[in-house]
Amino acid sequence: MNDRARFTRMQDSTQADWQLIAGEFMPFTRSLPDRVMAHLRLLEGDYGGFPVDRYTHSLQTATRALRDGRDEEYVVCALLHDIGDTLGSFNHPDIAAAILKPFVSEANHWMVQHHGIFQGHYFFHHIGLDQNMREQFRGHEHFARTEEFCALYDNPAFDPAAETLPLSVFEPMLRRLMAQPRQSIYKAALKEPAV
Repeated sequence: MNDRARFTRMQDSTQADWQLIAGEFMPFTRSLPDRVMAHLRLLEGDYGGFPVDRYTHSLQTATRALRDGRDEEYVVCALLHDIGDTLGSFNHPDIAAAILKPFVSEANHWMVQHHGIFQGHYFFHHIGLDQNMREQFRGHEHFARTEEFCALYDNPAFDPAAETLPLSVFEPMLRRLMAQPRQSIYKAALKEPAV
């Protein structure tokens, strides 16, 4: 069993406690891609009435983006855009955006965070919502990017006969993307301790 800090209130913690915690943190962060992929696999078999399960939809969205020549960051965003469906039934884009935020550009983060409203253009009118809800963002610098993401990748990715690459194709991209955060309040503290 690993050593553990001894404080019961964080205000009583010591530098030695935090050195011990930091020693555990780096190996934990290296396994983040494994935890993300395990959570993505929870979507397998979850059809929710759709023509394909949510896992297949995620893989198909990423497959379409990859085949269209998008960069790895964009493809990983396509892969994870609906990962929040299991825990954020009413706000799934926020969950995906939160997971991706430390690792992606502001443009890709905004695209993932707002894709739900933009995807609504294709079906909101069937459930009593305004299919033009995305118009509130017209003029935003990432409007066209998000509109295009939904039109080219998210919207058509419900086809049981469409090409759907396995997760193993996307795993190396996910691992590279999550190897080092671009922005995080902890970024300065994330350096491996000298041996």
